[in-house]
Amino acid sequence: MVKELRVDEKALSKKYQTNVGRLIRAWKHGIKDREISAKTGITLMKLHLIKQDIELTHRHIRLAQKKLKLAEDQSASLRPDFF
Repeated sequence: MVKELRVDEKALSKKYQTNVGRLIRAWKHGIKDREISAKTGITLMKLHLIKQDIELTHRHIRLAQKKLKLAEDQSASLRPDFF
């Protein structure tokens, strides 16, 4: 049983004391950092740190998925093929 791998928006929101989910939605809609900063009052540096944290988490998720897939492929190849 594999736990679903996702960015923990709640933990990031607590860490940066802002609504990270709202920032992610804004970035997905193509809103620039300067505009987000002007509307929310969050500094550009803080936005940059949040974005870096999210990107790092995504890299970890992709690596974990890759390792899981590799382990599944190896275990499948070890099973004898009777038919």
